[in-house]
Amino acid sequence: MGTGFSIDTPIKVAKYGIHSVISLVDDTLIEQMRQFYCGKYQQPYTPITKNEKDYRARRITAYLDLLQGIVEKEFEKVKSSPFEPGSEITKYFEMLPEDSVLKAAYQHMISCNDQKLKISLQKNLRESMQPGDINVNIMTKLDRDNYDTKDNLLPPEFSDALAALRGYAQSRLKSAIVFSAGFNRRLYAYIEHFKDFYADAKGEIKKKIILKVSDFRSTLIQGKFLAKKGLWVSEYRIESGLNCGGHLFATDGFLMGPIMEEFRAKRQQLVEELHKICNEALKLKNRLTFNHPHEVKITAQGGIGTSKENEFLHRQYQLDGTGWATPFLLCPEAANVDAITLEKLCKAGEKDIYVSDVSPLGIPFSNLRDSLSDSEKEMKVMRGRPGSSCPKSYLVSNTEFTQKPICSASRQYQKLKIDQLNSQNLDEGEYKRRFDMVVAKACICHDLGEAALIKNEIPSNVPRFTAICPGPNIAYFSRVVTLKEMVDHIYGRINLLNDTYRPHMFIKELRMYVDYLKKDVRKSLDSINEQKVRYFSEFKNNLLEGIEYYRELFPQIIEETVEFRTKMLNELEECRTNLLRLCEDHAHAFNSPALVGA
Repeated sequence: MGTGFSIDTPIKVAKYGIHSVISLVDDTLIEQMRQFYCGKYQQPYTPITKNEKDYRARRITAYLDLLQGIVEKEFEKVKSSPFEPGSEITKYFEMLPEDSVLKAAYQHMISCNDQKLKISLQKNLRESMQPGDINVNIMTKLDRDNYDTKDNLLPPEFSDALAALRGYAQSRLKSAIVFSAGFNRRLYAYIEHFKDFYADAKGEIKKKIILKVSDFRSTLIQGKFLAKKGLWVSEYRIESGLNCGGHLFATDGFLMGPIMEEFRAKRQQLVEELHKICNEALKLKNRLTFNHPHEVKITAQGGIGTSKENEFLHRQYQLDGTGWATPFLLCPEAANVDAITLEKLCKAGEKDIYVSDVSPLGIPFSNLRDSLSDSEKEMKVMRGRPGSSCPKSYLVSNTEFTQKPICSASRQYQKLKIDQLNSQNLDEGEYKRRFDMVVAKACICHDLGEAALIKNEIPSNVPRFTAICPGPNIAYFSRVVTLKEMVDHIYGRINLLNDTYRPHMFIKELRMYVDYLKKDVRKSLDSINEQKVRYFSEFKNNLLEGIEYYRELFPQIIEETVEFRTKMLNELEECRTNLLRLCEDHAHAFNSPALVGA
């Protein structure tokens, strides 16, 4: 959900028992939001400036503690409201899924005619209520080293990721931290410095670890690394590599279905192996060991758009939960989206959401075509001053021209790079191609936070241009909705999809992977080497294996109609045909024409 879209979502939804995740990337935005909410809830506010020691961690701790206090107060208001139509407590219970034990107890209370018993049942319901968790996220690749006011490099624990972790660890939250974007050894090693990540004598972990993962192999590697430090991963969150929002981390052709199948088959093995390793590490640390493994959840997210898909994933893969993000961008009760961008999202079709090169990290990024950020970026190019002033510098990583890393979306880098291009006497076509690659980068670390400031009317001295990173699912939702409507859609009580034909999430992801491979092959035609041939061949083979898996699976998806399952199989064959045609058209990229059609 970017940085700003869910930065204060816990205040809005936790009171209804809904978990949410906020990003810890942007401590400047976090401090601005802390000032805003201190004023709104009449709390004392003392600024934490960038000149103060450990300001990033302290800002994060202060904001999270503020959120916790606000959520507690808001939850008590809901809990103490009357059981009557339209009340907050009624909304809490009516949003629960139909198979919830608590929902059944609520329905029993509603139908009860004995007034004395009804009051007793209401008391039991209030005591059973729980607020949603205030979970946090660290994108592990965003781990900039930092400098003091005299430009001296600070120790590693003051890097962006480690400082953010410390800020969360020192807060009073009882929740979970989600690590996404891959393996960061120094960050993971730093976790063991904080006691809240270890289980207490009752086996309870105050601050749980969630890993966002793309395949079983990387899951095992990361899980073992943490287990060897006595740290337990409480949830493995499988996410589609392409059918999601934000930064996209494409697998080598591994599809969601086969990935989840491997997790289902090897789940017990994973838990037992990590439990043994974890206990051995705890013993060496003179910490408590446990006879039985702690709870491990396997969840999934990325492209889920219907209650039928949601039900199928739970049944087929025995998931403990699913995640929804992109559709909530159309829900002002949950997410921060400014009015102009909200209108663009409502009108967005399939072609308006594309895999872009705007991220300075060089990682594909799901983008909304003609966003305010993109439009401003193009205007700067037309004015002859491309690039950003780089007000936050969270994505600095390039050292091509400077000893100290700078951002490839910055005006400084783009001027240096364009000056270099001007000195190379390139032909017009090649110059334009390289120039476009340079100016494609956008200041997303700043622009992704703007919607929160605009929506909450927080003043700014500079113009604002929102960037937004929805997944492809947004094309199938076309109107602003209430929180209850979105929850009702998830549980199949209503349908919010527009009239655009929406393929099954597995088909949508497969098409995206075939298109991704096609683009990658064509981009590499002038530089094919043995390494790329191996990569493309493995990618293709993994896709073909996934297609075979789906060929067996689709007839078993009882949640869908016979007609829809037949259409899914036809679409699957169409994807296979397109993949094999790509291999045939560019046989040299896949090693040998003999491989085609195998």
